[in-house]
Amino acid sequence: MEKKDMEIIARLVTENDSLKKYVQQHQEYESQLEEYNSRLHLTSEEWMERKKIQKLKLAVRDEIERILAQHRRAQEKQASS
Repeated sequence: MEKKDMEIIARLVTENDSLKKYVQQHQEYESQLEEYNSRLHLTSEEWMERKKIQKLKLAVRDEIERILAQHRRAQEKQASS
């Protein structure tokens, strides 16, 4: 994510419980992936779990992006009023 997006997220998590939940989930998935990525070899079960976590992390990121887009639209609407 861009630095500007990260700044917006940092501000919005105090106001938006859903965003806060998604950011926490994203961080948890990132930690889990780092654990898997640090291993030299994964069993087939671990590899499948890693793929599952990657997909979940991507879905959470999509939700974060959706909330950011809503925020941007609201800001643009206020600016044009």
